[in-house]
Amino acid sequence: MKAAYIEKNGPASTIKVGQLPIPELKSDEILVKVKAVSVNFVDTFVRAGSFKTKQEFPFVIGRDAVGTVSAIGRDVSQFKTDDLVWTNSMGYDGRMGTSSELVAVPEARLFHAPKVDPIKLVASVHSSATAAIVLSDVLQVESNHRILIEGGAGHVGTKFIELAKSLGLEVVTTSNPKDFEKLQHLGTDKTFDYHEPIQGNYDYIVDTSGKVNLQNNLDHLNLYGKIALITAPKDNQFDFQVRQMYTKSQSINGFVISHATLKQIQSAGKILNDNFEAGRLLTDEILTMPLDQAAKAQQLLEDHQTKNQRIVLTVE
Repeated sequence: MKAAYIEKNGPASTIKVGQLPIPELKSDEILVKVKAVSVNFVDTFVRAGSFKTKQEFPFVIGRDAVGTVSAIGRDVSQFKTDDLVWTNSMGYDGRMGTSSELVAVPEARLFHAPKVDPIKLVASVHSSATAAIVLSDVLQVESNHRILIEGGAGHVGTKFIELAKSLGLEVVTTSNPKDFEKLQHLGTDKTFDYHEPIQGNYDYIVDTSGKVNLQNNLDHLNLYGKIALITAPKDNQFDFQVRQMYTKSQSINGFVISHATLKQIQSAGKILNDNFEAGRLLTDEILTMPLDQAAKAQQLLEDHQTKNQRIVLTVE
C-alpha cells in the first residue's frame, strides 16, 4: 500500500512516500480504506521528535483520518464493511499513523461518520475534539455562565464558540476586528479587539494563543473561575499573583489532546458527531493536497504559509 512515512525523526524532508506492507489486523481492529487525512501541528512535533512518544519505524505519519471500512477483526461488533468512519487518535503512543491507503484502527478509537462532507469532517476533528474535551471535562462548564475565548477566529477558537453556544453559555471573544462578523455568525454574543485590554468578568477563560498575560486573565476571572491553556507563550513563562488565585478558589488548567484518555476521546467523538449532524463545526477553510505532497504539507504548516487554512491530504 502507498503510505507517507519516516524512518527516523527529523525535518519535513525526511518524509517519504512509498510502499509499505498492509497492516495485519488484530481481533479488535478495523481495516480502514483511507479517503483523507488532516495535517496538524502535532504531526510535525511527532515527526521531528520534539513530542516524545513511542514509535516503531518505518512510522506512518498522521493522526486523523476519514475513510470506509475494508475489513473487520473477529471481535468487532459495531462496524461493518463499507461504513464511512473517522478517527482522531492514531499516530502516537505506539499506534501507527493514518497517512496511508489502509490503516488498522482499534474499534474503541473509531467513529461512524454522519452524512456530511468527509473532507470538512476530517479537517475539523482535531480542533473540535480539543474544544469538546476542554469544555465538557477540563472546565466542566455549566449553562448560563460566561466564557471568554481568546483568539476566537482560529481553528480551535471557532470550535469553542460553536460548542460553548450549544452548551448554553454566554460567549465573548477576542480577535482581529476583521473577524468580528464571522464570529458573530458563529454565535459570539460580544466581540472585542484582541489589541485592547480585557473587559468584563468571566466564569471561564480559554487562551488559545499563549499571548495573553495570565495575571490579566485572573483579574477578570470570577470567584471559582477556571482558565484553560491549550498553548504557552514563546518564552514559556507566566507571572501571576498566587495568593489572589487561591483565595478566590480559581484554577489554571492545561490541556493537550495527545494526553486525552480513551474515555475522553470517546465522549468527544459523540459530541462531535451530534454537532456535525446539526451542521456545526464544519466551517474551516481547507487546502487539499495529494498524499504524495505530505512533506510539502508539513513544511507549509511549519512555515506558517497556510493562510489560516486547514490542510487535508487526499488519499483516493
